[in-house]
Amino acid sequence: MNVRRCACVFFESRETASFDLAGLLAGGAGVARTRRWLALAPHLEQEIEVSEAEMTWLGRFSPQLWSMADAMPEDILSRLLETGLLVSDEPRFASQRAAEERHRALNWWPLAAVVHKASCWSGVDSVASMQRLGMDTVAGLLRTCGTPPPAVAERDGCGPDIPLQRPPADSLDTLLERRTTCRNFDPERGLEQALFARMLDRVFAAQGSVIAGEGIEFLKKHTPSGGGLHATEAYLLVQRVQGVPPGLYHYRPHEHALRPLPAPAMPLDDLARRALAGQWWFAQAPVLVIYAPRVARSYWKYRDHPKAYRALLMDVGHLSQTLCLSATDLGLGAFVTAAINEGELERAFGLAPLCDGPVAVGGFGWRAARQEIAEFDPVGKVWGCAGLEP
Repeated sequence: MNVRRCACVFFESRETASFDLAGLLAGGAGVARTRRWLALAPHLEQEIEVSEAEMTWLGRFSPQLWSMADAMPEDILSRLLETGLLVSDEPRFASQRAAEERHRALNWWPLAAVVHKASCWSGVDSVASMQRLGMDTVAGLLRTCGTPPPAVAERDGCGPDIPLQRPPADSLDTLLERRTTCRNFDPERGLEQALFARMLDRVFAAQGSVIAGEGIEFLKKHTPSGGGLHATEAYLLVQRVQGVPPGLYHYRPHEHALRPLPAPAMPLDDLARRALAGQWWFAQAPVLVIYAPRVARSYWKYRDHPKAYRALLMDVGHLSQTLCLSATDLGLGAFVTAAINEGELERAFGLAPLCDGPVAVGGFGWRAARQEIAEFDPVGKVWGCAGLEP
């Protein structure tokens, strides 16, 4: 049998503490500490606890060259192959090899791949977790976390501050003042199709393209993108848009069109709430946008690059700001959140983890007439005006 080590694996020494009554009665601190080694590999579904002997043997194999494993103890060899930390050319381990080779072909920078996979959620209710920890109020945050660092960093200067002029506000300034995160969507009011189409055209549509060589096309959008690659795809969960059947869609930037996708296994409102990790106020938006970077598009140019993942995250940030400003300009509310259950979204939209998995979810639609859940509007440009009640 020929084997090689998986392309990317990191080991973490994790320590856990538990109450130790016997130690306490014996005069100790009453805390027992347990240390264990965990293997973190992005192609695996979960972290794997390993022994020091398994780590040592794994380190003897190349991630590139195939070699025989005759000298390895049978029990260690069997476990490393079954977990996918070692890859084999034998057919019975074909699924582990296929998963590892899919990751290998994407040219991730190893640390970024581990961070991306380890930060993905499935089945998490972030709202319930914050309530359980008492962190859903300012008082609870202070009690649990203490006083935060100051809002502005203070630095020792080498001279007096230089005051800058504040010019009179123009239309862009007024628009920026009105941009706030919406947590109060009207659950009954649908979005007009013309507004929906205009939002997608502004944020995600290709306004032009350039063919730079055989198979090499660069799109022009209203938002900047790392390397001009525009690798982030827009997937839509449409709940209430006039003339558009509720369902899941993939936005086509060339044609400015929606491609219907298979219906999810659960009702749309349930999927929205689960995808948003329990944030029901965002789940009421008539349109949810799933920002899903297509890693292969970016890493075609920036393969194994330590900055490529940062560029993908910046792309999502640029797109979400364009969406929020466009919605504000059209009189709509909008939001973006990274507190999402990537697992639920990947299954619903047929997305492959590490290939084109979600990074954030945004949404837009009409605001409710009354503020039921607090919003951050310190300059008072949204609530208390235009018929909205704070």
